[in-house]
Formats: sequence, structure tokens, C-alpha cells
Amino acid sequence: MREFLSGPQSYLGLLDRWKDVFKDRELIVASNRGPVEYQQSGEGKAQARRGSGGVVTALNILTNNLEFTWVASAMGEGDRKVAQQSEGSSIKSEVPGHKISLRYVLTPRRVYHKFYNVICNPLLWFLQHSMWSSPYTPNIDDTVYDAWNNGYVSVNQSFAEIIIDEAKKSEKQACILIHDYHLYLTAGMVRKSLPDAIIQYFLHIPWPGIGDWHMLPRSMRDAICGSLVSADIVGFQTKRDAMSFLQCCETFLDGCAVDYEEYTLQINDHKTHIKIYPLSIDTNELKAMANTPRAEAAESILRPLLSQKNIVRIDRVEPSKNIVRGFRAYSLMLSRSPDMIGHVKFLAFLVPSRSHIKQYQRYMQEVEQIISEVNEKFGTDEWKPIEVFYENNYTQAIAAMKLYDVLLVNPIIDGMNLVTKEAPIVNYNDGVLIISDTAGAYSQLKDGTWAVSPSDVEGTARALYQAVTASKEDRSKWANILKDKVEQEDIANWIDRQIDDISAML
Repeated sequence: MREFLSGPQSYLGLLDRWKDVFKDRELIVASNRGPVEYQQSGEGKAQARRGSGGVVTALNILTNNLEFTWVASAMGEGDRKVAQQSEGSSIKSEVPGHKISLRYVLTPRRVYHKFYNVICNPLLWFLQHSMWSSPYTPNIDDTVYDAWNNGYVSVNQSFAEIIIDEAKKSEKQACILIHDYHLYLTAGMVRKSLPDAIIQYFLHIPWPGIGDWHMLPRSMRDAICGSLVSADIVGFQTKRDAMSFLQCCETFLDGCAVDYEEYTLQINDHKTHIKIYPLSIDTNELKAMANTPRAEAAESILRPLLSQKNIVRIDRVEPSKNIVRGFRAYSLMLSRSPDMIGHVKFLAFLVPSRSHIKQYQRYMQEVEQIISEVNEKFGTDEWKPIEVFYENNYTQAIAAMKLYDVLLVNPIIDGMNLVTKEAPIVNYNDGVLIISDTAGAYSQLKDGTWAVSPSDVEGTARALYQAVTASKEDRSKWANILKDKVEQEDIANWIDRQIDDISAML
């Protein structure tokens, strides 16, 4: 089915087929963060640049090769200015290479604050990453109810209205792809006005079990599930997430018939297909980035900091990433194996995240404290056990991926965690991957990894020791397993499987 060549022409065969699937369809993509960010220049002119974020990166192949409309929130002042000037019309992206048009959802700042900073983060994010402590949090009060009704529902309604407007401009059947937890309610709202549209929804973060969802008021969780089942296809990262969703719908929605063998559910005459699409990376693009002069310069800066063996982690600083336990495990390994002191270093590349949220502020303090403790306990004038970099520097992160002997990825839970797929592709030390078995990537990569439980500090310390002391033959075997798996199931495969399933619905 796949027609891959080498280099920049590698996706041509697939692109032709994807274009054929959508040639008679009005394709619309919706996500909170869009593929273009406008910044104000010194003269007050809005200048376009490529957007950031997981959804934008994942769909980059489509953005550069297919003509469609992308609906997204107007995030900054530049976006808002362009949205106001467009007066409700779509605009052609000014980013070089883009073939798409844009429609911005212009939300009053107060409404967007309720939507994003009260409901999306932290409420939904914390719930879906098992970060609440149920005896104490969350506390659903009138502020949360207000933010739900006058923030989350309002923004989803605005998205739905613009999607419907774009769809009705065309005589073609609409095919609508909706992404992530910000837009849970949009599918149901669109379905009411566009009963014949093909709607696919994809969730990038974990879908927890029934017990976690019981922490939300019934009106909220039922609205979320009820909206999603109005889609034709609902995609998840892992089988665990898909099964949890089926169980939630069977429990929360009256009249919902679930088929666990076929991964379908039906309410009245509407059938929803539940699919598993593990997100991946563009391996060709990553390899090219790893060989740029900037990446090589970053590598030359890092090399003098290395020891004989080097453990690396690359994460946002947030509680779900489980950074503190990772450092505790490293400290335990050094205590048990003093011969490693001065010879096994930990380089941490940590990106500050959501620093306006109190829980994140406290976690940053805990991270800084454990780093200080380990460095004071084991460090010398000539050697620092933990070298930490607090910045959002992707080029530097790629350089670190090239150099590690052990990569530690031990989140409490993750939707996927693409570092686990990026790092093996560019690493040239046959580096060993230690991964939580709760990370989304684990099910794909488990044959080439050391698995740990996220709460198991003892087990993680043992895994670090085993990885550092592993034989050259074992390291090479595991590294090759990882590289082969990621290259076989890359980003084109992720998109291709979804378009295959959409095509079957047309």
C-alpha cells in the first residue's frame, strides 16, 4: 500500500492517494492551536510564521500538500488582528509551503481564560493524566461551573459555528477532522447542523478509566461522551485509551450499545468506530534537522559536559512527567554504586510549562530542590552529577538525543511521548531507552526497552544501573529494534491509516 522513496520525495505515492480521497470533499481541520502564528512587526503589520504544537507538527505533511481549511483559536495579538480584519472570511496562509486557508475563532479574552485556564488546564488535563488527589482535589465549585458554561461550551460553540459556515459554503460533502481535548463538544454541535458530514475526532492525550471521569459532574462527563459518539470515527493513541472510552460510554450514556470485539458503539441509528492511531514522527525531517549546522553547533557545546556514560531526559516541567522520581532513582543508583560517581552523568533538558498554574510552580520548586540535593551530595569541584538546561530549545534537545547512552522517560502517564521515537532515530551511541509502561509509546516500543512503573523508584534505579552496564551487543540489538519500529510506523503511516478509515466511510 505504501510507496516510499528516499529523501524529500518519500511521500509522493501516498500524497496522490490522499488527494484523490479528498478531491470531491470539503476538508476542514479544527484544533485549538493552529498552523500559523501572526506576530506584530515594529510597524504594526502582522507577520506570519509556522505554528507550533503537537497537532500542527503531526499534520505538517497535509498542510504543505493539500488544500483545505484549518479552524483554530486566535491566540496572540497578531492572530486577533488578522481575525478582525478577515471579517469572518477564510484567508490564505502566508507561510511558505502552505496550501491551506485559515479561519480564526475570535474569543473574548475573559471567555478564553475560562475555557483554557480553568477547564482545559488544569481540570481536564489533570484528570486525564491522573494528577488529582481524590480526597482533596479537584473541588468543583461555582467558578468551575461558570467556566464550563461560559468558557468551554462557548468556545466549542464558536468553533462549531465556523466549521458549519465553512462546510455550507461548498456543495461538496464535508469531511471534518477535530483534534484534542479542547474541542470535546464540537463534534456533537456540528453533527446537529451537518447530519451527512464525515466527522473524525482524534485525542492526543490519555483517556482514563471510569473512576477518574466520576470526578467530573455528570452533566460535564455525559456531554463530553455524548458529543464524541456523534462522530463517525474516534481515534485514540493506545488500546488502553480506546477500551476506557468504550467502558465510559457504556456506563455513562443511556442506550449506548458497545461491541468490544469490533470496537464500535451505537446509539439509535448512529454507529461510531473506535480506532487506535499511535502518533509518530517524520523520520526524514528529523534526520535532516539533526545534521544541520545549528544541531552540530549545539552538539559541540554539550560534548565537553559529558562523562563516560550519560543519562538524558527531555521533558516539560509538569507533574505528569515524574521528573522528581527520576532524579531520586539516579541518586539511589549512585549511592549503591559509588564507582559510578564521576563517571555517569545526568543531563536534563527541561522546558518550563504553564508557570501561571500553582501546581506547576510547586512542582518546579520540587524539581530544583532534588537537583540541588543530588549535586550537593555527589558533586565535586570537577564534576556535577546533574547538568540541567531550563529552556525551550528543540535544536539543543536534538543534539542531546544524539549523545545519550541512556534515555529516561518515566511519566505518570502520557498520550504518546514522541521523544521516545525521536531519540532512537538520531542517536548514534546505541542508547538504551527506559520507559514507563504507562507511556503511550510503550506498547509499540516495548521489545526494545527497559520498562518501569512510574512510582517505582527502586525499580527505576535498578533499570538505570542495568542500562548503564549493558553489553554492547544488547545495546545494539535494542537500538535496532527501536529504529526499525519507528521507521515502519512513522507519521505518514499514522496519517495513512486514518485516511484509509475515512475513505471507507465515503
